[in-house]
Amino acid sequence: MTENSNFFLAIAGNIGSGKSSLTTLLSQHFQWKAFYEIVEQNPYLTDFYADMRRWSFHTQMFFLSRRFRHLNEIQNTKEPIVQDRSIYEDAEVFAKNLYLSGQMDERDYKTYLDHFQMMSSYFRTPDLLVYLKSDVDTISQRISQRGRNFESQIDVGYLKRLNDMYDQWSDSYQRGPIVIIDVSKKDFVNRAEDLRQIVSIIRWEIECLQNPSQTALPLKASSQDKARKAHQRELT
Repeated sequence: MTENSNFFLAIAGNIGSGKSSLTTLLSQHFQWKAFYEIVEQNPYLTDFYADMRRWSFHTQMFFLSRRFRHLNEIQNTKEPIVQDRSIYEDAEVFAKNLYLSGQMDERDYKTYLDHFQMMSSYFRTPDLLVYLKSDVDTISQRISQRGRNFESQIDVGYLKRLNDMYDQWSDSYQRGPIVIIDVSKKDFVNRAEDLRQIVSIIRWEIECLQNPSQTALPLKASSQDKARKAHQRELT
């Protein structure tokens, strides 16, 4: 990877999976520009966790608009980029989960999807997506440790449904290469070896994309249909 490359890496994952922390660490390691999810500035979140059905549409529209604003900046950025959560997760995991669980009515969901689909023609698709997979007990513990007041109301059942949606979404993701890393037992913030392993995987994946003759790492395929989904690999 050249220093002048405008490579675009997105970090995906459930609440509490470590996306923001890994975004910071990768930005520092590779000297990339970081784009962080706007969470605490969302004026609807406290109300959303208290009454999801009432505030789901407002909350998701806020996230969608801010993510789109970031993508507009990313379009004009000439340096390598790492993004904390992709816009696809907003629509295809969070909003979809709210609709399927009855927390967003059909009219609002259709309006939301209309906006998402209209914006999609302007998106720059990530060159590589890294999905941080984690079990519910681990992410619940991490959410509790960071101590955000509005997250204290998050129901474990909500996190489990999101985890299930993430697994389905990552398995069907075909917009580009994806690497799935199970971070349930990894502490890449406090254990240097865990971070080195993730950095090495990402570096190798980027070099493979830029040099097709380079052999891919022998990671476990994330689907039994390896021929159809050869771009998906899983690190446990």
